[in-house]
Amino acid sequence: MKKTEENRSRRIITRLKPEEYKVIQDRFKKTMFRKMSEYSRNVLLEKTITVTHRDQSMDEVLEELILLRKELNAIGNNFNQAVRKLNSVEGMPDAHIWQAMIVVLRDKLEPAIIQIKERVSDYADIWSQRLSVEKV
Repeated sequence: MKKTEENRSRRIITRLKPEEYKVIQDRFKKTMFRKMSEYSRNVLLEKTITVTHRDQSMDEVLEELILLRKELNAIGNNFNQAVRKLNSVEGMPDAHIWQAMIVVLRDKLEPAIIQIKERVSDYADIWSQRLSVEKV
């Protein structure tokens, strides 16, 4: 027999001063909860709350990796647009221009990808060193 979950239909509306809200927001950010409502329910119902310890240096690494991923996505999108354009003008007088553009784009793309791979490898080395130190 399946247990059906009842919808949450009751609301609690609380007004807070900006300082009070900031305190609650800061505590919420230190937990594993994804939504403030989950966190609030657990606090009000006195359930267990898991607080995480965040390493600031690792946050910086993750932010850098996120930026690298965005850059890679932008590069990939630009390259795909150029290839799509080349395929659409094949056999036309402009095709040789687009082919030259693809070569130029590829030449710019390769060094960027190499740089990103090197950075990711550096970060992986940092993580693995930190993990091995923590295990000892």
